[in-house]
Amino acid sequence: MNTSMIRFILGYVLKIEAVLMLLPCLTAVICREPEGIAYLLTAAFSFALGFLMSRKKPASSVFYLKEGCVATSLSWVFLSLFGALPFLITGEIPSVTDALFETISGFTTTGASILSDVEALSYCSLFWRSFTHWIGGMGVLVFLLAVIPLSGGSHINLMRAESPGPSVGKLVPKIRYTARILYLIYLGLTLLEVLLLLAGHMSLFEALTTSFGTAGTGGFGIKNDSLASYSPYLQWVVTVFMILFGVNFNAFYFLLYRKFRKALGMEEVRCYLLIIAVAVGIIFIDILDTASGVFDALTHASFQVASIITTTGFSTVDFNQWSQSCKSILVLLMFIGACAGSTGGGIKVSRIVILVKTVVKELTSYIHPKNIKKINFEKKPVEHEVVRSTNVYFITFMIIFSASVFAISFEGRDLVTNFTAVAATINNIGPGLEMVGPVRNFSIFCPFSKFVLMFDMLAGRLELFPLLILFHPAVWKSLFIQKKKGKKKASSPKS
Repeated sequence: MNTSMIRFILGYVLKIEAVLMLLPCLTAVICREPEGIAYLLTAAFSFALGFLMSRKKPASSVFYLKEGCVATSLSWVFLSLFGALPFLITGEIPSVTDALFETISGFTTTGASILSDVEALSYCSLFWRSFTHWIGGMGVLVFLLAVIPLSGGSHINLMRAESPGPSVGKLVPKIRYTARILYLIYLGLTLLEVLLLLAGHMSLFEALTTSFGTAGTGGFGIKNDSLASYSPYLQWVVTVFMILFGVNFNAFYFLLYRKFRKALGMEEVRCYLLIIAVAVGIIFIDILDTASGVFDALTHASFQVASIITTTGFSTVDFNQWSQSCKSILVLLMFIGACAGSTGGGIKVSRIVILVKTVVKELTSYIHPKNIKKINFEKKPVEHEVVRSTNVYFITFMIIFSASVFAISFEGRDLVTNFTAVAATINNIGPGLEMVGPVRNFSIFCPFSKFVLMFDMLAGRLELFPLLILFHPAVWKSLFIQKKKGKKKASSPKS
């Protein structure tokens, strides 16, 4: 295992986080808040440690999928640990567990909070809290790929470990340029949303923090009522952009280069939009009687469907008060999630489509045993390896989900609370139902349950396996053997 390269990448990640932490420092200067000192100290410490870790360039910059998964998982752990320090230093979140929960929820774009009064936070902390969504949305390592020159297939191994979806492809021949294109699209859409929110008379601070939450499909709001107090125009702007950020970014690339047929012909995007339309239609009809009008019902139905399927987690109403059928639809949307290659979470629409087609194929084989038919997706045959990995992912997902529900059940809370708390964290959504509904928070759980949910957030964001590999004995065994060999080489006399 190329441990020196893993160390080098972790060092770069800490340096990037230190630079990004200067933005809340600037916010503190503008708002004249003493809490900015905590961010400056953390940034200095993070940069110093990162500099020491990345000072010595590795002899070999080539590494494989195993190293890519380890580097990715540890990067997200380091990001969260250092990102939580300002909350602790300022005393705004005095508990280590709670500060870590809030930060992991931010970076993984989950949006689950332990805070009962968000508006009590300083402006610099509110900015950092929302900005973690923007950092985690596209992934810090995707940004790193555009900066660090790696050899061989190392780029694709890092991207596979961090990017959501059953498979990762290149938009252009070089992964480095793919990463740059993705970030340019991400930045462009974010700036466009900021401008449209400003046009709706939002303040610059509110427009930036809301756009960060929307772009990363995270959902941390800066007000206790999330987005309920904003105008219908602003709610519709956020609704449209939540849906856009849930679309596979390949579609935007095709549109950018005027490949309209390819963009419109993407099967996953069509299924994604169809699911949204059907869900909005059913919920709209159901809540029409209780809403103050047709437009009001359509606004709330569209907003909440977009918020849940894209795993953003913003809210304009307490959907926990809706009918059982509406809540059932929202829970199903939690698991479906957004498109692969987007900033959204969940199982992903592409996986759901492949799983459904696999079931149909299996049923067909019962009726016509001699008929050999391949599954097609996006007008291409799906390789057996992709079908196998999709099935394995789904099974692993259900095992972790079931184990997590069981683990937090010892607190004695009702099944709906436990079920939706795990669903909301492993799918990176934020709010659940009952005691973790949109007007409640996750502070009700004990530290053990919070750590279970933190694991779920990280596992969901990293597509399970990059995080699970850290618990495989073979990884640590290879590290131990490598260290032992290094010691023997150092102790052996020169010939």
